[in-house]
Amino acid sequence: MDLAAALRAFVRSVERGSMTAAAADLGVSQPAVSKLLRNLEGHVGAKLVERGARALRPTPQGLALYEAAGGALAVIDAAIEGLRSDGGAIEGRLRLHGPACIGERDLHALAAQFQDRHPAVDVELSLDNRPVDLIHENFDLALRMERPTDQRLVMRRIGYSRRILVASPDYLARRGPVASCVELAGRDLIVTDASLRAGALLLRRGKEKIALPVRPKLTTNNARVLLDALTAGRGVGTTQLLLVAQDLAAGRLLRVLPDWEIEPTEFFLVYPSTRYLRPTVRAFVDFVAPALRRVEGIF
Repeated sequence: MDLAAALRAFVRSVERGSMTAAAADLGVSQPAVSKLLRNLEGHVGAKLVERGARALRPTPQGLALYEAAGGALAVIDAAIEGLRSDGGAIEGRLRLHGPACIGERDLHALAAQFQDRHPAVDVELSLDNRPVDLIHENFDLALRMERPTDQRLVMRRIGYSRRILVASPDYLARRGPVASCVELAGRDLIVTDASLRAGALLLRRGKEKIALPVRPKLTTNNARVLLDALTAGRGVGTTQLLLVAQDLAAGRLLRVLPDWEIEPTEFFLVYPSTRYLRPTVRAFVDFVAPALRRVEGIF
């Protein structure tokens, strides 16, 4: 039996909760993974996993082996990649996750710039607004909005993303300018769910803060839907400045109540603490963190 291969199949199966998913990650067939797990259980003389209808879970003995083997394999992989990178080459696959709002315009462009510097790196970039499980879903790195609470993650703070109020010139011409925060409650509001707290907009001007109860006309978690509705003149919206900087410069959108802003969103780069930070991942973190801080709207 190839003990190293069996341990890798076991660790990945536990992390993914599925032999089929582990097989896809490892580039082998599901029966091959199943055979490796059976052989490993025979080798150690203990049942390591419970094969349920929906997910695979480690037994107490399996969990103990996973905690020991997972860290050991990560150190070995990192050592091998470190030797490869001694010659200056950064290579291998890099799996990234980020929110669509910043990923579509900024994160994917930065990943491309990183590949220009390191052509031997293959990037897999997944963009959506859900909080992924980096370990279970096998991501190397994620850009997160709001501070993560998972103790298995290491955080590197990027900064805050400014949130502002905007509307199209057409909407403001039809409905008139917004003179005060109170007037917002009577307007057609287009918001992201991240802008609301218990049905209220959290507005601030310097040290002054207001929680304004509102009933939005449209609430969405999709940046493209938000921008399309705003530029079409459907209402006043809350948005991250980084999303609308070009629209503001071109006059397609205008600031509303420019002295006021929505409570900002905090950005973090996160990666699993259970894995040794591979040189390729470390190089990307060192490259992308300062670049993200230069994005207009992040402070």
